[in-house]
Amino acid sequence: MDKIKKITKMSLFLPIFSMILIMLINVVYDIHCGNAPLNFFMISVKNGVLYGRLIDVLNRGSEVAILAVGMTLVVSASAGTDISVGSVMSLAGGMCCMLLAGYGVTNVNEYNVPLLVGIGAGILIACLCGLFNGFLVAYMNIQPMVATLILWSAGRAIGLLLCNSNIVYVRVDSFKLLGAYVGIIPTPIIVAAVCIAVAAAVLKFTSLGMYIQSVGINKKASRIAGLNSAKIILMCYVICGLCAGIAGIVATSRIYSADTNNIGLNMELDAILAVALGGNSLGGGKFNLAGSIIGAYTIQAITTTLYALGVSSAQAPVFKAIVVILIVVIQSGPVKGFFKKYSSKRRAAA
Repeated sequence: MDKIKKITKMSLFLPIFSMILIMLINVVYDIHCGNAPLNFFMISVKNGVLYGRLIDVLNRGSEVAILAVGMTLVVSASAGTDISVGSVMSLAGGMCCMLLAGYGVTNVNEYNVPLLVGIGAGILIACLCGLFNGFLVAYMNIQPMVATLILWSAGRAIGLLLCNSNIVYVRVDSFKLLGAYVGIIPTPIIVAAVCIAVAAAVLKFTSLGMYIQSVGINKKASRIAGLNSAKIILMCYVICGLCAGIAGIVATSRIYSADTNNIGLNMELDAILAVALGGNSLGGGKFNLAGSIIGAYTIQAITTTLYALGVSSAQAPVFKAIVVILIVVIQSGPVKGFFKKYSSKRRAAA
């Protein structure tokens, strides 16, 4: 009993439990349809690449996982969210493809500039967007949601201007690689794994994580203690912009084009939900990066499950919202307090 109590008190218990619950729904569905009970977990090699619903979840959830890394740091440091990451993804992809194809050109089979220049420019403009957001929040003391609302509305429009209001196609194999496969493994999974590993290593082996949490808990006290709170918040927004830029390049590479109207559309909501589902407080302070990553893949697992159940893409957001509400309510403080009080009464009665 004590072991169970220790497990349930772990910070990652509810995010992992939520993920397992979604997977169990798939197992029940497979049994109901007469499929193998573990069909959801089956991974095979077809046409020389890994294939399976689990691989699809990891692959399609890569962009949200990358965004969740930056969003976790922003929420922790500023007690606010960056709602511009979806538009910044679109802007980064648009900048990259515009340079690779040339301004005004909509379809190319060879590069106008080297590939690394295009990717670098896309990521650079995303970092500048993060710098702009961070300056407004850290130095102008504007509420994070209001500050990032500017690029939420303007970022996608700037991307359309860069692409001359067209979809720009870059039909070069090396550009498609970031959204395709390396050997048998989908490249987005590798990119997401590298981003997560680098972020985890930096937070573990440097004091940055402690500084971010300190600023998020009490900005004034951190400044008195000698920390430059404004610079730390600014840095978090730049990192968030960097993550949005990488996610945008990956999303653009998947479709080998810059569709600035649709790249990253509503993905800021998934990134915020990933942080919340991971058990992190949206009020800032302590954070758990692993929880946010689990939350990101939980959201994608919900989407994949709904499609497997035959729910259309137009109806999926409704069911997805219901599931997310249930998970968030289970993780909320009042619900946790209720079960804690209930278990205390039972122990007292025993």
